[in-house]
Amino acid sequence: MSVLVGSGTRLLVQGITGSAGAFHAKQMIEYGTQVVAGVTPGRGGERFENKVPVFDTVAEAVKATGANASCIFVPPPGAADAILESLDESRIGLVVCITEGIPVIDMLKVRRVLEGRKGTRLIGPNCPGIITPGACKIGIMPGHIHKAGHVGVVSRSGTLTYEAVGQLSALGIGQSTCIGIGGDPVGGMDFVDVLELFQSDPDTHGVILIGEIGGGAEERAASFIREKMNKPVAAFIAGTTAPPGKRMGHAGAIISGGQGTAGEKIKALERAGARVAPTPSDMATTLRSMMG
Repeated sequence: MSVLVGSGTRLLVQGITGSAGAFHAKQMIEYGTQVVAGVTPGRGGERFENKVPVFDTVAEAVKATGANASCIFVPPPGAADAILESLDESRIGLVVCITEGIPVIDMLKVRRVLEGRKGTRLIGPNCPGIITPGACKIGIMPGHIHKAGHVGVVSRSGTLTYEAVGQLSALGIGQSTCIGIGGDPVGGMDFVDVLELFQSDPDTHGVILIGEIGGGAEERAASFIREKMNKPVAAFIAGTTAPPGKRMGHAGAIISGGQGTAGEKIKALERAGARVAPTPSDMATTLRSMMG
């Protein structure tokens, strides 16, 4: 079992002919992901790596290949429109946007459309993507550090996601699905959306949640953990030494008006029954201590 992606995922890559899109599309193919189409306006009719057909529009790609997921490597000025183009296709159930630096006002338009769509999920933007080890990798994460198993990972930080996964795999603990939700102030899935999936997945036996300063996503996650989850959750919150008013890392990682501090988030998670790792190097061992 896994959540959102697996061996049946049929992926199209928007921006497949650009440098980043081409590099990571090749990596995804080599990992075993079914990359069935690429989309670059004006490049329709070409073939990527001599086998993946390239189309001018998402609609053409979906009609021809049956793609049911999209990964976006379009530059920031056009990335929101690329997301909207995929959201317009009912057969695409998952959109993963890797692009960093999309204007917030553009993402507000996406968010309004997304809230009116049933059955379509967005991961990102400004995220590493999603991977079900051994079955499907959509994004930029290093596939070789992952190991198939029963721990779900959800994170606002790409680098700390890799750190947690590396620790788990080194301990012989595999992962069901790992999802980097991104750290922008306006985006798609948040912690609660992912925790709901992990709670419902019988093959996910425990969860590592990695948050950071800014916003209220971790506090909402704490409420869900307290009220709805019966699986062990280990957490880590980055930014304990961040001064107020300074952005640390992601665009959304800023303490404003005294809200969104690491201390508040840690207290909320601990009150909910999660165990918070004291340092990044303790994430996997903290969860292992909870799982017995």
